[in-house]
Amino acid sequence: MSNTIDYYNKNADAFAKETQSLDFSVTQEKFLSYLKEGDLILDFGCGAGRDTKYFLDHGYRVEAMDGSEALCKIASRYTGIEVKHMYFEELEESRKYDGIWACSSILHLPYDALVEVLKKMQKALKPSGIIYTSFKYGDFAGERHGRYFMNFTQASFASLLSQVGGLTVIEEWITGDVRHDREDERWLNVLLRRSQS
Repeated sequence: MSNTIDYYNKNADAFAKETQSLDFSVTQEKFLSYLKEGDLILDFGCGAGRDTKYFLDHGYRVEAMDGSEALCKIASRYTGIEVKHMYFEELEESRKYDGIWACSSILHLPYDALVEVLKKMQKALKPSGIIYTSFKYGDFAGERHGRYFMNFTQASFASLLSQVGGLTVIEEWITGDVRHDREDERWLNVLLRRSQS
């Protein structure tokens, strides 16, 4: 992840300018439809803080973290809450969150690390808690333009999920990129529910 973290630290201002004002409300509202006002959300890899701010503004409690120190500072200023600098692998909570939002974030992990991080995410959820996550669509895995990406299709994600346990797909859909110059890029969006046990 070091090259990816370096990329975000060096390009934090440009990344914030590109992403903070994007309208992502359709997906945000789909996620929130499984939660109730006041629920606790972990924004897992919050970037510049767009989604954290949206959830806070809509009456949810939010904890936010990111692996880029530069983005943590930007997101803290933007959202008005302290954003924790930590890496995905450092998540050690148990049955704490009603929802975990991992938008375009854990896609930077290689396969084996992703399996372990999803296990940590499952453990961090309350029973019946919800995860939203997204990946670029396809079968590419490797570094591209300074960042590591792990792409998935529905079939390859199902195979990944079988190694995690305790999580069930409740919705899965394909979208284009919301950025105006990348509409042709396809994304796999997934909503997962933790088992009740």
